[in-house]
Amino acid sequence: MEKGPRKARRRAMAALALLPFAGAIGAEPEVPVRIGLTPVFLDDQAGFLRQWKAYLERRLHRPVAFVQRGSYREVYELLGLGHIDFAWLCGYPYVRLGRRVKLLAVPVFQGKPLYRSYLIVPASDARTRSLLDLRGRVFAYSDPDSNSGYLFPRYYLIRNGENPDTFFLRTFFTWAHRKVVEAVASGLAHGGAVDSYVWETLAQIHPELTAKTRVAAHSPEFGHPPFVARSGASPRDFAALQAALTGMDDDPEGQALLRRLNLDGFSVERPELFDSIARMWRATQGA
Repeated sequence: MEKGPRKARRRAMAALALLPFAGAIGAEPEVPVRIGLTPVFLDDQAGFLRQWKAYLERRLHRPVAFVQRGSYREVYELLGLGHIDFAWLCGYPYVRLGRRVKLLAVPVFQGKPLYRSYLIVPASDARTRSLLDLRGRVFAYSDPDSNSGYLFPRYYLIRNGENPDTFFLRTFFTWAHRKVVEAVASGLAHGGAVDSYVWETLAQIHPELTAKTRVAAHSPEFGHPPFVARSGASPRDFAALQAALTGMDDDPEGQALLRRLNLDGFSVERPELFDSIARMWRATQGA
């Protein structure tokens, strides 16, 4: 994570990229900066996105369009087609996309650009201590392109000599981490894999929901789901959006939006932050 003078120099340089935008607004409507998103956990998601959109437009001096889809795959396919320029993805599709995308910014959660995969079970289950205790049970995954909600639990089973396709009685996808928590809390699943950031945030805003679950185990830390840019995105747009995101913790309005997201901010990180996810992906190929 960048700190001190280094961060200040980077922000000053990136801010220069914003200057042409202010003078470029003229008679012709500008093409918006298009950002792909998957569902988040907020109750007032639409209201929050309107505020975030307005904030970014003021910082970029450009129109912004959030393009929402229900899965990571839909979002990264839009990137590949050039229909969006940027996206908030998971680290798993990020490493698979390789040179087709560039790392833009990484959320900072509880002081680090990292998160974990949580194994959650119903609160009434006091026995389960690891994924191996759920043999022959019903298990909820979040998304087939999720690291915490799919890749890591499958990798864990393979490393322990198990076949993830036959280990459980049944598995299903909920297509959102919040819905994994809801499935386990309601008894639809005996266990589930969920993003620690989402579970911890829900524990703050909906403790009555997470109280019906228990974190039975967790993974090592991984690079937090990042913002990425398609490889053909404008360098000027890249620098401007990077500056806008990493500068959110420097002003009251940005700080208020970050509090809604339960994040400390965004930082510029090296791609190597996601090497452990890439290793798990390679280890699960053909499994």
